[in-house]
Amino acid sequence: MKIKKTFIIPVAIVLVSVLIMMALFRLGNDQPKSKHITRSKIVEARVVQLRRIPTEIIVYGRLVSSEPVTLVSEVSGSIEKGTVPFLPGQSFKKGDLLLKIDDRQVRYDLNSLKSDFLNALTAVLPELNVDFPDDFRIYQDYFERITFDRPLPPLPEASNQKIKLYLTRFNVYKLYFSVKNQEIRLSKHYFYAPFDGSIVSTDLRAGSTARAGSKLGRIINLGSLEVEAPVPAQDIGWIDRHGTVQLTSSEIPGRWSGKIARIGKAIDEKTQSIPVYIRLNNKGQKQLYSGVFLTAHIPGKSVDDAFMIPRHALYGSSKIYLIKNGKLDFRSVEVLRRQEGEVILGSGIQNGDTVITEILQGVAEGMPVRMRSASKTERPGGSKGSARR
Repeated sequence: MKIKKTFIIPVAIVLVSVLIMMALFRLGNDQPKSKHITRSKIVEARVVQLRRIPTEIIVYGRLVSSEPVTLVSEVSGSIEKGTVPFLPGQSFKKGDLLLKIDDRQVRYDLNSLKSDFLNALTAVLPELNVDFPDDFRIYQDYFERITFDRPLPPLPEASNQKIKLYLTRFNVYKLYFSVKNQEIRLSKHYFYAPFDGSIVSTDLRAGSTARAGSKLGRIINLGSLEVEAPVPAQDIGWIDRHGTVQLTSSEIPGRWSGKIARIGKAIDEKTQSIPVYIRLNNKGQKQLYSGVFLTAHIPGKSVDDAFMIPRHALYGSSKIYLIKNGKLDFRSVEVLRRQEGEVILGSGIQNGDTVITEILQGVAEGMPVRMRSASKTERPGGSKGSARR
């Protein structure tokens, strides 16, 4: 009897367990199955509105003076001080005496020639008084105007050939030109500032001896600054030469403007760029320093019937994603120009198309998508919110 109970109880437990499992399985099959719902991906997009879009070329260049001048002595002598200290960084005004070279010998030679010239005039005046009394007064007044401390006045023009013969015979012409030549030589002993500027470097100082050909220093014109910026060769054709260039600096606060002064004709073999020179307007130049690097925003030619998207919304060389009938569409378009952070598109899109402007990953053509609400999207054709890189 004990053996039967021992066998029957386990069997009964197993049967009950099987029955319970079958009941639970049937109960699960009777529950209604949930339907699979496909949700649309929400993306940022813009509705295409073709319009005229101005382009821009952004380049970087160094500010330099368009008028650097190297001072070289053409005469010999001891260097003397001018009206401003001849030191690097020293500013000066137009007409200031920067340096002078001892001129005593040249000045004495000049006055000696003037004395010979006056003697020649003294000899010719009596002849003119007899033969040409009307012209005598002209040359007499000229004689009286000559002084040793001022440049020689221009010689009066001879009214006839006989007067010219008199002047030639008494060496008036020869001595006149000798004096003028010596005056030019005297002027080379003085270095007057040709513009408002600054001294960049000095090779010789006051007290040193200069020789013909000695380099004295270097000055620059602070009123004529320009930016030399290398522009990629493919962008040269886009430049609007008559537009206003906007310039900024990462080191100096402010904003400046300028114009395209000239464009180089030789291409740099290493960088494949062409130098463009931008002349700054006078306003605000005092805040800048020669040698500072500036960012130049050069206006480019405008493109008609175009649309602009962020650069990251372009896939490959000319592919974009669009929303078409609520689904993802992958399309080839014409890329008219690539700018910093933006791309300008031409053919391949039309008014009313919806272009996706965010980066998509793990998507496939035909996937359901819908545009983010208008309050969160960017204005059509604009560049607000686009990543600049």
